[in-house]
Amino acid sequence: MVKNAAPPSRAPRPRRAPVDVRGWLGGIRLSGFMVIMLGLVVMAAFVLVPTVGMYVDQRQRVAAMQHAVQVSSEEVAQLEAQRDRFDDPAYITTQARERLYYVRPGEVLYLVDNDLPDDLIPREQQTVSEDVEVTRVDWMGQFVRTLTEAGIAQTVTPITIGVPDAPDQETSPTAG
Repeated sequence: MVKNAAPPSRAPRPRRAPVDVRGWLGGIRLSGFMVIMLGLVVMAAFVLVPTVGMYVDQRQRVAAMQHAVQVSSEEVAQLEAQRDRFDDPAYITTQARERLYYVRPGEVLYLVDNDLPDDLIPREQQTVSEDVEVTRVDWMGQFVRTLTEAGIAQTVTPITIGVPDAPDQETSPTAG
């Protein structure tokens, strides 16, 4: 006779007995040697943690210094390249013409002023008043009101900051 049934894919686990934690903890006995070793481990941790912290801090400083050296060396390379450009007479001539508006003898230099279209030309500003105006605003009350409203607000609402509409808090120029 031949059986066609496949063997089980997993062996059944033996059932474990519940662990009595009180019995397990009660079985631990602290000897003098164990207390000394535990004290040494704690003391080693107190000694090594600051040392490891200093090591990590020093590695970070070294990395920052290496980055600063790299940036400085790149800057030095750029400055040397710029210095080398000034050895070229054509570059010097170009810079003198563009930056300082130098011309060769016999040449005429034309500078175009206000070449912007009319809509891009800035408008004349209004004259500034010489009178000093003092605005009486209860800034501390406004500040506290803003803080409390922000703390209890459910949704964000725009706040307009201005002079309150109270008749005794109007703007008035002061005599100078």
